[in-house]
Amino acid sequence: MLFVTVHVDATLTCEEVTELLTPCISYAILGGTVPEACCEGIKAVDAVSNTVAEDRATCSCIMDGLSHILLINNDLVATLPEACGTTCPYKITPTTDCSMVD
Repeated sequence: MLFVTVHVDATLTCEEVTELLTPCISYAILGGTVPEACCEGIKAVDAVSNTVAEDRATCSCIMDGLSHILLINNDLVATLPEACGTTCPYKITPTTDCSMVD
């Protein structure tokens, strides 16, 4: 069994957010079991996003990434934070306005 530990000390770039959340794509399309690497990525992103500006930037990055994935199931995406035992300060929906995240 492989365990991936992600330690992040600074603000993440959009590319890093994308890399951390890429393991979530299969679940967001097909459902099933949430990959552990997905949860690790969500928790790493959450641990770094500590200010409103960081939350807005992360939100924008996530929304942009989701807009490029065909067949994304937005209902499944919305379940990811809870499924991974964490929270998200904003809802990830097709209509989320990241500029309003506070």
